[in-house]
Amino acid sequence: MIDSQFAWMNGKIIPFAQATTHVSAFTLHYGVAAFEGIRCYKRADGRSAVFRLREHIERLFGSMKVCGSEVPFSVEEIESACLEVLRHNKLAEAYLRPLVYSGPGSLGLGAKDAPIEAVVIAFPWGAYLGDEAATKGIRAHLSTYVRGHMNNIMSKAKLSGQYINSVLAKREAQRQGFDEAIMLDADGRVAEGTGENIFAIHKGRIYTPPLDMPILEGITRDAVITLAKQEGFEVVEQSFTRDFLYQVSEVFFTGTACEVTPVREIDCRTIGTGAPGPVTRKLQAAFTAVVKGPGEPRPDWLRYL
Repeated sequence: MIDSQFAWMNGKIIPFAQATTHVSAFTLHYGVAAFEGIRCYKRADGRSAVFRLREHIERLFGSMKVCGSEVPFSVEEIESACLEVLRHNKLAEAYLRPLVYSGPGSLGLGAKDAPIEAVVIAFPWGAYLGDEAATKGIRAHLSTYVRGHMNNIMSKAKLSGQYINSVLAKREAQRQGFDEAIMLDADGRVAEGTGENIFAIHKGRIYTPPLDMPILEGITRDAVITLAKQEGFEVVEQSFTRDFLYQVSEVFFTGTACEVTPVREIDCRTIGTGAPGPVTRKLQAAFTAVVKGPGEPRPDWLRYL
C-alpha cells in the first residue's frame, strides 16, 4: 500500500483517498497518459531538495504533446504542486509521481472530448531494486520481450500504456529468479532495462546506447554522463550487442527509481569480479554527493522545499 495522506488533483490539495477517477476514464481503457518519477532527497545539511524538477516536468509536458493533448496547467503550476504535496505530507524524502491523463467523457479510439486530468502524489520509497542492490549489485537477464521499433513506440515520451511491455519483461525476470530484465531492440541491440537506462564499462571507456535507439532520454542518464565526463571518463554513446555485454568489466543501471545500481550478473554470467567495480562506485559517490551532499556540486539540479 502507498503510504500518503494528501494528493494534488486538478489544482487542489485533497485527501489521498479521494484522488480517484471513474471506471469510464479514457486512459483506463486505452493507456493514453503521461507520468514522471521524481525523487526528493534529504540532504546532509538537513534541507530537502527535489532532483531536476524542471527537467522532469518539461518532459511530462513533452510526453503529452506526443499524445496530441494539452496539459491544462502550466509547468510552474505542476512544479508548485509537487512541492505542495511534499509539504502537506510532511515528507523530507520521497518519491513523486505526477500523472496527466484523459478522464471520463466518452470511449472509442477517436474520442476527443474526455477532459485532461492532472494529479500529483508523493510517498516514501526506498531502494527500488532492493536494499543491497547499490552495494552488492543485482542479477539481470536478457528478456524474451523486445523493445518496440521507433515507429511502434514513442520512446522519448514517458507514456503509461507503453509500460505494458516493461511490466511483462519485469515479471518474466522475477519468475526466473532475477532482479531485473535487460531488453533488446528489434535489431538485437541492447536497449535498456524495464525502467532504467544501461551503461557498460569496457577497457576504461563507458558505453551506453545512443538516443537514436528506442530508449527513454533518461534524466538520471544525462546526469551520470555529465558527472562521468567531469570525473575524466570517456563516454561513448553507441549501440552494442548482448555478447559485448557479457564480456565487459562493469555494468550498471541508472534511473530515478534505481539511481545508480550495479549489475553483478547477466544470464548467469558474472560481470567483472561479481561486485560493483571502481567506475560504478565512483559514479555512485558522485551522484550521491549531488543529491545528498555534503556540499553542492550541482546546485542548479536542486529545487529546495
